[in-house]
Amino acid sequence: MGGCMHSTQDKSLHLEGDPNPSAAPTSTCAPRKMPKRISISKQLASVKALRKCSDLEKAIATTALIFRNSSDSDGKLEKAIAKDLLQTQFRNFAEGQETKPKYREILSELDEHTENKLDFEDFMILLLSITVMSDLLQNIRNVKIMK
Repeated sequence: MGGCMHSTQDKSLHLEGDPNPSAAPTSTCAPRKMPKRISISKQLASVKALRKCSDLEKAIATTALIFRNSSDSDGKLEKAIAKDLLQTQFRNFAEGQETKPKYREILSELDEHTENKLDFEDFMILLLSITVMSDLLQNIRNVKIMK
C-alpha cells in the first residue's frame, strides 16, 4: 500500500465524539509518532512473580496480557476484536476448523452472545473450545515425548 497503514485506533478515537462516522479517517500516509507498544515478552519479564513460574503459568499469563492489551478500559473484549485475535494470534489452532459444524456453532454462539463484549472468562472458554477440537491439538498429541 505504498507505506500507508490502516489506523483503526485513529478512527475509533475520532468516532467517539463525531456524529458523522463516514468522515472519520481510515488511513494515513504520514508517519505518526505513536507510543511503541511494549512486547508481550517484556511485559511478562516485568512481572516479578512470573520469574519462577512454570511454562503453563507463563502461557496463561501471556493469554491474560494479550487479552488485557486488546480489551477496553472496562476489561472487556469486543466480539470483532476477539474474532481478529482468533485469526491473528490463534490462527494455527483455528486453521482448518471453518468447515467443522462445532467450530461454526462456537462462532455462532459468539455472534449471538447477548453482550457485544467478552470478559476474560468467556475469552478463555472460547480459546479452550477451539483448542479441544483443533487439528493442531491432534498433532501435538502425536509428538514423541521420549527417545
